[in-house]
Amino acid sequence: MKIISRFIVLVLAFSSAIAWGNTIDKTKPYEMMEFVGGNTFARLKAEQTQLRASPDELKVVVEEELMPYVNDRYAGLKVLGNYLRKADKAEVKEFLVAFRAYLVTAYAQVLTQYKDQDIQYTAPRPIRDDQRIVAIPVKIIDGNRPPINLEFKWRKDKKTNQWQAFDMVAEGVSLLTSKQSEWGSQIRTEGLPAVTKKLQRLSQTPIHYDAAKK
Repeated sequence: MKIISRFIVLVLAFSSAIAWGNTIDKTKPYEMMEFVGGNTFARLKAEQTQLRASPDELKVVVEEELMPYVNDRYAGLKVLGNYLRKADKAEVKEFLVAFRAYLVTAYAQVLTQYKDQDIQYTAPRPIRDDQRIVAIPVKIIDGNRPPINLEFKWRKDKKTNQWQAFDMVAEGVSLLTSKQSEWGSQIRTEGLPAVTKKLQRLSQTPIHYDAAKK
């Protein structure tokens, strides 16, 4: 459940009260955070009736609004960690496909928790030309509950200079590090193909809304 709660925090970190246009400068990670949230949650509001009738359509929302800004391949390789050195290339490729599908399902389920939370973004800070990783703090405000402080990590592609999200730290815990620990032991004992099959099964999990929130 802790992992799921971190996924909830991850997606909520994208939220914004203002929907931006259809384009954004991908060389500016601070602006991208607000852009992704604005489009995603404006769409959730507009399509709420249809989405509640067909919750699996949330996977389409994730594919179109979130995944273009997530470096799932880099994240998947980070999860594999040291195992990557001796892993079979074909098995790694299959794992990365399953990992991406798992993320889509996980994010889609998280979007059912949307309750129009407020987000406080950190003002843009200077980024060095040679800097490839930037951690952007955000604060989630949810009514009278204590604020949730996060650190969202972005990575710059050295060829295109464009940024994509790849990790998030909540409660001092990195999402990728926690998944690396969780799945690392399974890879060692059961093998990478077994973990890949597990992710494939998880990615097929139907999306559902909490009946109490309908």
